[in-house]
Amino acid sequence: MDVREFYVSLSPKDALEILQNSLVQGSISGAIVDIYERIVGEHQVVVCVLEKYYMRTSNRTSLTVTVDNLENKTKVHAAASGGGEGMFFRFDWGAGGSFVNSVEKVLGEYIV
Repeated sequence: MDVREFYVSLSPKDALEILQNSLVQGSISGAIVDIYERIVGEHQVVVCVLEKYYMRTSNRTSLTVTVDNLENKTKVHAAASGGGEGMFFRFDWGAGGSFVNSVEKVLGEYIV
């Protein structure tokens, strides 16, 4: 499992919109599985589950991105999993790392 966590100078909704436009619309095999959003006062939490097919693993890799402003600044937490082959083989040939790194790359100019 690969994990990245960083802060951005965007609202949670804007960060999620940029991720959706870049990771799903620009990809043949990328898809949004689910989006869950909670707003309480000025605080917002958005959880987005995406998946993408990677030929090098012959498997779909899952990416869960949580974006919140609970600390009065927007935090992005991304975790990739499920890219391994078979029941016991968890090595994903770098697919999880590529997927989670794409979040940091797409939001790179907004990282604070």
